Amino acid sequence: MDAFYASVEQRDNPELRGKPVIVGGSPESRGVVSAASYEAREFGVHSAMPTAHAKRRCPHGIFLPVRMEKYQEVSQQIRRVFEQFTPLVEPLSLDEAFMDVTGSLRLFGSPREIAQKIKQQVKEQTDLIVSTGIAPNKFLAKLASDLSKPDGLLEITEAEKLEFLGKLEVNRLWGVGKKTAKVLEEFGIRTVEQLRRVPVEILKRRIGIVAEHLAQLANGEDSRHVVPDHEAKSIGSECTFANDITSMEQLEPVSLAHSEDVSARLRSCGLTAKTVTLKVKFADFTLTTRSSTLDTATDRTDVIAATAEELLHNHNQIAGRSVRLLGVSISQLSPRGERQLSLFDSKEDTRRRELDRAVDQIRKQMGHDKIKRGRLL
Repeated sequence: MDAFYASVEQRDNPELRGKPVIVGGSPESRGVVSAASYEAREFGVHSAMPTAHAKRRCPHGIFLPVRMEKYQEVSQQIRRVFEQFTPLVEPLSLDEAFMDVTGSLRLFGSPREIAQKIKQQVKEQTDLIVSTGIAPNKFLAKLASDLSKPDGLLEITEAEKLEFLGKLEVNRLWGVGKKTAKVLEEFGIRTVEQLRRVPVEILKRRIGIVAEHLAQLANGEDSRHVVPDHEAKSIGSECTFANDITSMEQLEPVSLAHSEDVSARLRSCGLTAKTVTLKVKFADFTLTTRSSTLDTATDRTDVIAATAEELLHNHNQIAGRSVRLLGVSISQLSPRGERQLSLFDSKEDTRRRELDRAVDQIRKQMGHDKIKRGRLL
């Protein structure tokens, strides 16, 4: 998707179209840019940039908070379009996915025809623009998608791949960051073609074992398959505070809010979790985590929240220190066993689960802020 979060905001508010939109919160906060419209990118604004820096580069930019629930909703719409053409869809994030259409060609035509149909249907159903890359493997397909933005469609064939890659700068290869690029440049390597000419054994002496990986990519080789939906290993929620917090009374409701978030997402996925982890980053950027494993996997908000709060109170490094970030995550995920719950739950367990389901339903129908726990008011 092209500038996904910002494009959703421009779609939902036509007055923002043609204007520099920066999603990621207020520039006065410690947040970072989650997405920037192409109008904002012209001023050098990009994702992961501190919003304060973005404000300096683009003073007239329109800064908006992240509406993650909306982006997830739109992402699901787009995913349903993909699945009309193939069940082999591997999401990378909310706005990007690999698709293997090898088995769909007889039904829907050539890869280019399928890509055009996808672009058309996404536009019709969401009023958003998608760029597509077509290639024999995942590396080249992603590269084609990146190079064709915005609103692009680029195909790299097996016969064309070596010539296509040879002209590109070496930092277009996965695994070549600033440090590796600098080492390669000192060695006289700036393009993929120049990289291909150097024997792998000589490259290893300069950049280590990663040389074999880069040599494969330089020749357009990538043996990875499209794997639908990797199994989730954890669910987390965290935030960086606008101002450091030193009071336990202020940290407690934040821990509760994160616990509510992760437990609701857990239930929406039909999962339970057994381990709760508290993440704390201090003003000096020291990062600590504390974990507790439950006797029985759960999806109950009150159990997860109580465990997180216990970890918070038992953290031996918080007293007297300023906290910059607080987060809660849950892991050791497993599918919820409805039969087991119904056999062994006490009346209190059942009552708590019914409460969680009721809150989830109200928020789904009316919005997250329509019902809150008293401690969060």
